[in-house]
Amino acid sequence: MDKLFYPELSYTITGICFSVHNLLGRYSREKQYGDAIESKFKEASIPYERERRIDKHGNIADFVIDSKILLELKAKQIVLKSDYYQVQRYLQSSGLRLGILVNFHRRYLVPKRVLLIETEYKRRFI
Repeated sequence: MDKLFYPELSYTITGICFSVHNLLGRYSREKQYGDAIESKFKEASIPYERERRIDKHGNIADFVIDSKILLELKAKQIVLKSDYYQVQRYLQSSGLRLGILVNFHRRYLVPKRVLLIETEYKRRFI
């Protein structure tokens, strides 16, 4: 199975995240990173929805880009396994298959891809 969904768009998104990280550094708040990413999306004419409600429980994703990719932003010391599960739950609720989890607090930015893989017996993330 091809593990790379929407390669051009996902590389553009990660490039924008890197440029925002270089611009703001690692000690800003999630809202500041979100505002900077939003302005970069507008400059690049990338269709997006910010703070989109994902399910009936009131969960809100930071960004849904072009109705294809979910982008979840963090600005904390450590990204926990529960953060990955959060993105996976958002993917399951929204019907999207690719999520990108970005923690801006790290010295070196390492965006993580979370894929929703439907199998006959289980769902997992890579």
